[in-house]
Amino acid sequence: MKQITLFVLKYCGYCRRALQLIDSVKADHADLEPVPIHIIDEGEQRELARKFDYYFVPTFYIESVKIHEGPVDYNQVLAILRQAQEAQDDPANGTRSGQG
Repeated sequence: MKQITLFVLKYCGYCRRALQLIDSVKADHADLEPVPIHIIDEGEQRELARKFDYYFVPTFYIESVKIHEGPVDYNQVLAILRQAQEAQDDPANGTRSGQG
C-alpha cells in the first residue's frame, strides 16, 4: 500500500466533491479505509505544491506519479484508492508494505 497525495484548494468545489467522494468510497469499502491520504492545500503550502507538476485541482499522486488531475467521480476515486492499496512498496528504497 502506498500513500496518496491529494492537492486541493480550499474554495474549489471540485476539491470538496473529491473529498466527499473519498469519504463515501471508504465508507462503502472498509478495506480501503487504511489507505493513507496526505492532503495538501496549495494555497496554504505553496512551496511544497510547486515541487509537483500539475495544473488543475484536485490532483492525485501515488508516491511521485500523477494518477489523476481534475474533477473525479465515484468510480475514479474507487480506482485511485484501489491502485494505492494494491501498490507494492519498493524494498530498494527501504520501504515495506507491512506484509510479511
